[in-house]
Amino acid sequence: MTTNNSPQNARKEGRRAMSTPPVVPQQAWEAAHEQLLVKEKAMTRARDALAAERRRMPWLAVEKPYVFDGPEGKASLLDLFAGRRQLIVYRAFFEPGVHGWPEHACIGCSLGADQVSHLAHLNARDTTLVYASRAPQADIVRLKARMGWERIPWYTITDSFDADFGVDEWHGHNAFIRDGDRVFRTGFINGRGDEAMGTVWSYLDMTALGRQESWEDSPQGYPQTRPYKWWNWHELYVPGAAVDPEWDRVSEAGEAAFREKHDD
Repeated sequence: MTTNNSPQNARKEGRRAMSTPPVVPQQAWEAAHEQLLVKEKAMTRARDALAAERRRMPWLAVEKPYVFDGPEGKASLLDLFAGRRQLIVYRAFFEPGVHGWPEHACIGCSLGADQVSHLAHLNARDTTLVYASRAPQADIVRLKARMGWERIPWYTITDSFDADFGVDEWHGHNAFIRDGDRVFRTGFINGRGDEAMGTVWSYLDMTALGRQESWEDSPQGYPQTRPYKWWNWHELYVPGAAVDPEWDRVSEAGEAAFREKHDD
C-alpha cells in the first residue's frame, strides 16, 4: 500500500503539505549523490581526526576508591574492567524518581541500551562496557531480563561516582584505562554525543587506544593490528588465535578496498 503525499491530499486530511525535493532521472540523482559524497567523506576524515585527538587527551588519575554493587557483590572501579585494559561506564538513569520507575529505566537510556552491539567484539579489543545506575541489583536484574539486556554488565552506584564524573544529573559515557592497578580517566561523552553510541566503532573511537588498527593516527607504541584481521563471529573469539585462512584471503580484498577509500 502506498501513501499519496500530494499537497491536495494533505489538505483533505488536515495535514501540512511536505515541501519535498524534486524527482529526477537516475543520471541527475547519481550526480547529486556524488556531490554529497564529497562532504560525507570529509566528515568521515574529520571524525577520524577527532578520534586521533581523543587518543592524545591527557589522562586523569582516579585516586578515590569507588564501590559498586554488582551481581557478585561489592566491586571496585578496577573490578569493573573485568581484567581488560579499558573500561567504558555509561550512567543510565534507573532509580526512584526517574520516569518509568520501577517498571522501566529512563526512556532515553532504554533506547540507548537497545542499541548496544554484541559486546564480544568490543571485548576482543581489550575493552569492557558496563552500565551503572542507582537502582538496587534486584531491580536491575529484573529490568535486564524484561528488556533483553542480559549481556550488558550493570552495576549499582553506591557513592559519589556519578557526581564526580559529571553524570549525576544527565546521562553520559566515561572512558577509563588501567596501568596495572592504577586507573585513569581518559574520555567523556554526553548529551547529543551519546546519540552515536552503541556500535563497536563508536565505543572504541572514544577510548584512549582507539580501534587499535594500523591505519589510525595514534601515538608511538600504541597497540595496533591490521583492520579486518581481528574480526570474528561473536562466539568464536579466542585471544591470540590465528586468523582463519579463508577469512585471511577474503579480508585481504577488503583491506585493499579500505586503503583505497581511506586514501581517497
